[in-house]
Amino acid sequence: MSPTPSRVTAVDTYDIRFPTSRELDGSDAMNPDPDYSAAYVVLRTDAEDGHEGHGFTFTIGRGNDVQVAAVQALRGHVVGRPLDALCADPGTLHRDLIGDSQLRWLGPEKGVMHMAIGAVVNAVWDLAAKRAAKPLWKLLADADPAWLVSQVDFRYIADALTPEDALALLRAGRDGADAREARLRAHGYPGYTTSPGWLGYSDEKLTRLARQAVADGFTQIKLKVGADLADDVRRCRAARAAIGPGIRLAIDANQRWNRDEAVRWTRALAEFDPYWVEEPTSPDDVLAHAAIRDAVAPVKVATGEHVQNRIVFKQLLQAGAVDVLQIDAARVGGVNENLAILLLAARFGVPVCPHAGGVGLCELVQHLSMFDYVALSGTTEDRVIEYVDHLHEHFKDPVQMRAGHYGAPTAPGFSATMRAESIARFTYPDGAFWAADRAGRAQRKGAAA
Repeated sequence: MSPTPSRVTAVDTYDIRFPTSRELDGSDAMNPDPDYSAAYVVLRTDAEDGHEGHGFTFTIGRGNDVQVAAVQALRGHVVGRPLDALCADPGTLHRDLIGDSQLRWLGPEKGVMHMAIGAVVNAVWDLAAKRAAKPLWKLLADADPAWLVSQVDFRYIADALTPEDALALLRAGRDGADAREARLRAHGYPGYTTSPGWLGYSDEKLTRLARQAVADGFTQIKLKVGADLADDVRRCRAARAAIGPGIRLAIDANQRWNRDEAVRWTRALAEFDPYWVEEPTSPDDVLAHAAIRDAVAPVKVATGEHVQNRIVFKQLLQAGAVDVLQIDAARVGGVNENLAILLLAARFGVPVCPHAGGVGLCELVQHLSMFDYVALSGTTEDRVIEYVDHLHEHFKDPVQMRAGHYGAPTAPGFSATMRAESIARFTYPDGAFWAADRAGRAQRKGAAA
């Protein structure tokens, strides 16, 4: 009698929130007081190896409970799945989740439901990489190109990227992969930092952190802009003075402007030689991005962290609307959809510079960029991963920065596993931190009365 196959036995969820708004970490023109949060999911199994799959999607506070509820709505598709089949073909679950017709109505393939799918799918990839005893970037880079193509949903994008196109790109990407992997392990992947540039920071703090970024080896920093033009001129002047002419300075409006306003504002800041202007308008407005790009050149246009799916990415590329494509590890439908987006970018020859920061986004997206370098695009030219020095201490396998470069992860998995003590402390509303915070506010209110 054959043994019963191991299966997923539970999908546990957590509403985890960090009080980052109190120091204005993460503040920008559209989001002045974010509390960085994660709708966190753990796939439990009955396998003897004890491995779990960890994943999450990023939010900024209120509504994280809604995101957790969306993850919980997917349990029925996951619990009971045989582990060997699931890890051998995560695409089967991805297709089932986006194909649930009743849940799909809430999108389709966008918004809270799609982000929940991404959290669960990423947890499966974390589990698959752990069971394969490889970091995710290495699992993907070693994978057979035909198998990787089988993980991609080509519906709605085949007019720009066919399975045959994707297979050719991945086969070409294998040439020289071993040498690139060796360089990656030795030198890491280039990063840039947003840590100096939060909108709520004083000029003094901006200047100090910008100088520190250069000393730490970063060759690009980013400033948040878009609330007040006079403030932006002053802050860009301070940043440029701090970093000198040889360091790239990017600016990020976080969707604050209308099309014509974006053009005027970017031109007003052109004297500070911005390398790119990020999210100058609505992430859904492909035609406005194309018009802005034409009007502000040679300043580049970057967007993608809030782009909801591969279809909008396809349109941005087809319309010539972006110079720099930005993916987010947790915004779209997980690794499978990000594979589609990386392939689209390679097809159009547009560099990918991922969005990170948040809670754990640096930990996740480094794997996607490293796979892209080793086994797809084959280059790091004009490619950098965003880095923000927040909250890494809560993860078991945090990013390692050396001289402005991400070190290649070596631990098996997707670097998504959060420390148990952090989960216990920051689960909302009854974790130790939030319970103490609530008690303290009640005490202060009573004393004031």
